[in-house]
Amino acid sequence: MTAEPESKPEEAGKGKPSGKGGLRETVTLIVSGVVVALLLQAFVFPTFRIPSESMENTLREGDRVVVNKLHGATERGDVVVFEGWPGGDTIKRVIAVGGDTVKCCDAQNRITVNGVPLDETAYLHPDDFASGDKFEKVVPEGRLWVMGDHRSASGDSRTHEEMEGEGTISEDDVIGRAFAIYWPLSRVGVLSTPEIFTKPEIFAGAGRGELR
Repeated sequence: MTAEPESKPEEAGKGKPSGKGGLRETVTLIVSGVVVALLLQAFVFPTFRIPSESMENTLREGDRVVVNKLHGATERGDVVVFEGWPGGDTIKRVIAVGGDTVKCCDAQNRITVNGVPLDETAYLHPDDFASGDKFEKVVPEGRLWVMGDHRSASGDSRTHEEMEGEGTISEDDVIGRAFAIYWPLSRVGVLSTPEIFTKPEIFAGAGRGELR
């Protein structure tokens, strides 16, 4: 009987991962995960800190929100971060879109969009009112009429009517839609579209922004 040759030391060790190799793989995975997370935050889901009380009580000063830059077409009711007015990035709620007629106010002191009064109790600051300023505006195509939820503490479309677009902002200036509060932990939650803006029949036949 022929004896089988003994395995050479280097052959016997094949297939056994070294400690250094496993460590390198772990470090590579961690670094890759961090890089992906940073890229997503920079280019898809950036975060912003709320600097003032203009969106209370929906958003409070110091809240931190996540913004979706791939949200698609901007709709009525969206809370958006945009570039535009002096002072850097701004966050407001979209009240009317291109083709809409937005007006303040009806006999019950409600803002109307295309003649339809808005019930804003779901998001308007409880100690505030629709608007202290009277206005009526046909929003140009490709632009948006935006307002803060704390109307008496908000510099918004009403206070920038002397600028280009007569207070409206360009859709191209929208960075993204704020969809969640992630800090502080006691305030974590999703920012949903108020019910008044989700009923298709309310704005039937109104411009490009007809709800779907």
